[in-house]
Amino acid sequence: MKSDNSDFDDRPTGEVPVVSPADSRVTITGAEIAAEASDVVAPLDPADLLPHWTEAPTGQVPVVLARDIDESDPWASVQGPAWREDEADWVAADEQFDTSVLASDDLAPAPLAVSLEDEIPFEDEVSMLDEAPRPEPIVERATRTRRPPAGNPLAGRAVRRSGGKNIVAATVTGVIALIVALGIFKLGPVAVAVLITTALGFAIAEVYSVYRTAGAHPAAPLGILATIAVGVGVYSNGLAALPVLTVLLVVLLFVWYATAEAHVDILDGLSATLFPFVWIGFFGAYAAAMASPNFLPGRDGLAYLLGAIILTVANDTAALFAGRAFGERKLAPAVSPGKTVEGLIGAIVVTVATGLVVLPFLHPWTLRTGLEEAVVVCIVAPLGDLFESMIKRTLGIKDMGALLPGHGGVTDRVDGLLFVLPATYYLVTLTHLV
Repeated sequence: MKSDNSDFDDRPTGEVPVVSPADSRVTITGAEIAAEASDVVAPLDPADLLPHWTEAPTGQVPVVLARDIDESDPWASVQGPAWREDEADWVAADEQFDTSVLASDDLAPAPLAVSLEDEIPFEDEVSMLDEAPRPEPIVERATRTRRPPAGNPLAGRAVRRSGGKNIVAATVTGVIALIVALGIFKLGPVAVAVLITTALGFAIAEVYSVYRTAGAHPAAPLGILATIAVGVGVYSNGLAALPVLTVLLVVLLFVWYATAEAHVDILDGLSATLFPFVWIGFFGAYAAAMASPNFLPGRDGLAYLLGAIILTVANDTAALFAGRAFGERKLAPAVSPGKTVEGLIGAIVVTVATGLVVLPFLHPWTLRTGLEEAVVVCIVAPLGDLFESMIKRTLGIKDMGALLPGHGGVTDRVDGLLFVLPATYYLVTLTHLV
């Protein structure tokens, strides 16, 4: 800037110009032209102008969005900028943007150029480990030995199948078993106690065998010994032996599973051992209690036990033949599809007739006590049969065993009797049938 009007081609004189305050000003070239043009162009809308810097902030943040695309433009695939103002603009932008373009085919991390061990001093590594969050310890649980739940509880659990009942074989086996039982009852209480204990031992062994095949881990030796001990203990000391032997079994089971080499779920093991013991050992112990000379004077206890067995056999046999001959309506299809209402009615008729005709010939049974026992058997024997059917259906099997031709296992023959025995015992003691 010069203070005089010298031409640009003048040579420098070396003198320093002095500028007065009045001459200190900045001139913007073209300002006059812009001012003249403002009269021609339409004035701007105040709403489009930015707020003055002295005004309070509005909090609005402009964000660029895509404008409308011109299809004739070769760069139409490239979205131009636009301002995002309303909430709808955010939604529209999210729908237009495809995040898949940010994906990479190679997800593996790039290898380090140098080792962290060479770059980071040991002291820094220790401090980093101290500051890093420590992971929670993982608690190891016992491995489950039972099968996981499935949509179909029977899936994969059909461990033993039967070819169907042979009526001729079942009839022959039943007649032989009844003759043998009557001969043993003639021998006296001790022989009957041995028969009861042996039958209970075979029955619970069958149940444990099926449980093991289905994937459970019962302590079968302890359960079988406990069942035999219950039969002997109740015969000698009455029902007071039941709680003592049960407590002893629970303690031995704890020792059994605590010292087992295999990693077994103790809850599964306890339930698989104790449930059959209660079902077979407890219920069957009432037979030993009635066979004991301490129950009633003379051999009256044996007579009541024999009467309960005769009525149970009559009920079971009549249900089988009546159901095959007239059965149409299912009694409990969800539990036992083979049981029918017609079979139940036939069993009731035959059981009551046997109680009124046969039992009075056995002392001390009478016409009245025979009828009372028949009513009890008609109620509880089908429950015992359905109870075992429910267990077999859950395990996916047809029979518990194959020891008795045409009948299956011992448990299949005494299922209804196991429920009749406690009922008969309390019927005799509570109603004073003697």
